[in-house]
Amino acid sequence: MKNISRTVWILSLISLFTDTASEMLYPIMPIYLKSIGFSIVLIGILEGVAEATAGLSKGYFGKRSDATGKRVPFVQLGYAFSAISKPMMAVFVYPLWIFFARTIDRFGKGIRTGARDAILSDEATPQTKGKIFGFHRSMDTLGAVFGPSLALLYLYFYPENYVTLFYIAFIPGLLAIAASLLLKEKKKTITSEIKATPFFSFLGYWKVSPPMYRKVVVGLLAFNLFNSSDVFLLLKAKESGLSDSLVIGIYIFYNLVYALFAFPIGILADKIGLKKMLVFGIGIFSIVYFGMGFSQNIYVFAGLFALYGIYAAATEGISKAWISNISNKKDIATAIGTYSSFQSFFTMLASSMAGLIWYQFGADATFIVTACASILIGLYFVLMTTEKI
Repeated sequence: MKNISRTVWILSLISLFTDTASEMLYPIMPIYLKSIGFSIVLIGILEGVAEATAGLSKGYFGKRSDATGKRVPFVQLGYAFSAISKPMMAVFVYPLWIFFARTIDRFGKGIRTGARDAILSDEATPQTKGKIFGFHRSMDTLGAVFGPSLALLYLYFYPENYVTLFYIAFIPGLLAIAASLLLKEKKKTITSEIKATPFFSFLGYWKVSPPMYRKVVVGLLAFNLFNSSDVFLLLKAKESGLSDSLVIGIYIFYNLVYALFAFPIGILADKIGLKKMLVFGIGIFSIVYFGMGFSQNIYVFAGLFALYGIYAAATEGISKAWISNISNKKDIATAIGTYSSFQSFFTMLASSMAGLIWYQFGADATFIVTACASILIGLYFVLMTTEKI
């Protein structure tokens, strides 16, 4: 664990606890929503709106973090918001309140993301970005193994009793809040006067950002436009005949693969180049979606979800590591926050579009269209001229 600092460990543990809470609910969410009357289109809109809320706030709070020179308060407040959203979902079980609680959860993610990733970047060198971001992703994703596993165990004894899970999920959320109190702010000198930050001021960063940043982000956003919520993968598995327990089980399996591979893939990416690893990940993604479009077999699904875990490990942390390497150090929270804002907006479009395609043409068409588009985006990155990175 060389080069893994105390701060990185704390941030990773916070993410582990928070993801345990969130992922305890995530795999049962589409099942629960359908049970209370949500259509597939409405589920897509819910996921899209939630992610869009997170996205817009990521840009603003990322810029605010850079402007104030502070990171820790944004991290602490963001994780607190996500924690309190869990019991809210239990208290308010009506669809409108679920929209509200889910939005509060994503708003917390927006507050913390830019500042947290800037801290991770500060704790790494350009040569170890893949390793540091990969380690954080591994720990974060372990929460996506523990959370659904606890949910599966609970539902084994209390089938279809979903509401209580929202209360149980509050416990790891509280642990995340407690761990965030261990973070210490590094002293920074702010050379200019701190000015008011309009909510959409982060959009101005696009004009002044490095040209390489714009080239990379354009490719990533094109990919996000077709990369809809994982909810659709779970619904495909459900419609193919898998029981609720098997749907949750296959989701746990995917996250386990993701968690196991994120750290070593991050180390490998530092050696071979972040761009090459990202292209590899997009290629794996296209294989998975083609497979989902043409298969109904449970064993094939297991293999595809394993590949999907490798894809996530090769892209999620790697893309942020790449962005942090091509951005000015003073603007890292803004750079990542701005990208994340656009990313969430495009994910909203992708989820809504996927829901409509599914509704009009069926599940298979949704996955095949996505797979074809991802191949073209992979070629964009292959042909894109970059600095060696």
